[in-house]
Amino acid sequence: MNLITLIGLGAATCTTFSFLPQAIKVIKTRETKDLSLGMYLILTLGIALWLIYGLLINDLPIIGANLISLVFSMTILVFKFIYK
Repeated sequence: MNLITLIGLGAATCTTFSFLPQAIKVIKTRETKDLSLGMYLILTLGIALWLIYGLLINDLPIIGANLISLVFSMTILVFKFIYK
């Protein structure tokens, strides 16, 4: 693994796991009224598109980061719809 890939994996780890505290809070409290539905819809779509892009170019940091981010973002989005 080269330095560029390691930098990409480091960046992917930081940005991906930035969703974790919000996802945990939403799951624990079931409170989503202060979260923007529009923002999470657009963000989730963007993450899905980045995942597709990563798969098309076969880029491990992009694939891994966006796969995990998509799970966290979709979890928050599902809770947003369930607990209006």
